Amino acid sequence: MNAGEIIGVDLGGTKMLLGVLDSESNVLWESREASTGQTEDELVDLLVREVNEAHSARPGTAAVGLGIPATIDHGKGIAISAVNLPLDDVPIRDLVSERTGLPVFVDNDANVAALAEHLYGAAKGTENAVMLTIGTGIGGGLILGGEIYRGSTGAGAELGHTVIAMDGPDCQGNCPGRGCVETFASGTALGREGLAAAEREPDSVLGRMLADGEAIDGKAVTEVALNGDPTARTVFDLVGRRLGVALTSFANTFEPEAIVIGGGVIAAGDLLLDPARRELEARALPPMNRTPVLAAELGSDAGMIGAAAMARIELEESEGGGG
Repeated sequence: MNAGEIIGVDLGGTKMLLGVLDSESNVLWESREASTGQTEDELVDLLVREVNEAHSARPGTAAVGLGIPATIDHGKGIAISAVNLPLDDVPIRDLVSERTGLPVFVDNDANVAALAEHLYGAAKGTENAVMLTIGTGIGGGLILGGEIYRGSTGAGAELGHTVIAMDGPDCQGNCPGRGCVETFASGTALGREGLAAAEREPDSVLGRMLADGEAIDGKAVTEVALNGDPTARTVFDLVGRRLGVALTSFANTFEPEAIVIGGGVIAAGDLLLDPARRELEARALPPMNRTPVLAAELGSDAGMIGAAAMARIELEESEGGGG
């Protein structure tokens, strides 16, 4: 009865979502755990423990798909470098497979989110699509010719590290770059700009929150903006325009049928997307300036769903001799 069930894991910068999915991508079992404050060994231990728990709950599971916010050597299953997690040249595919007894397949978290949206969500029916997952950082995924584009070894499509300001500030985490769009338009950037706005405008809602000792982070700025606060909405206009500058480059480069925006920051909806759309329309070359910019449809489950779908595809290919 459990034949064809796959464990999909979305390992984020702050939390891990794991689920067992059937062949129709229905979630049969799931767990959510924090992934912050972990060492490399602790993170692998957590991953193995949760996979084993899922396998015990659904013993017919056939494989594991891991979506990880890191550059990945896809062929070797190695997490090469993560900006927001302690992973550095970790042979994570083999480590998890050896300790769980299951076939394991590894890909970048935004790649698998893009696959999920391509198969089941906002980009369904497209052959060429760009996806950004905006949370602690910004991940990027590309669907080109109906398939995930990974680059030469699997580490490509790190779209969040597209430079939009040559002499901009240092990027966050382990990225050696400067002026990356992640620095300007991530959830982390949203919180930073919200804090700056609160300090500038002490009589605003954000300013009063700051005075009361409340945390000014991306989630707080989003909630206040959705409630109509003009100061918080000004922050979203700034961050959205910066995002639109990056989208201009992606549209001009790939001419996608759609650009899909997901991750936690998309909770703001058109407050983020409308200024990005305006910037894209004003800056991109025709016809790319008419590229639709869409909100992801699968929400926080996209990475988990995509990881399972990726593992299913690769398991079938390996069993069929397809690579």
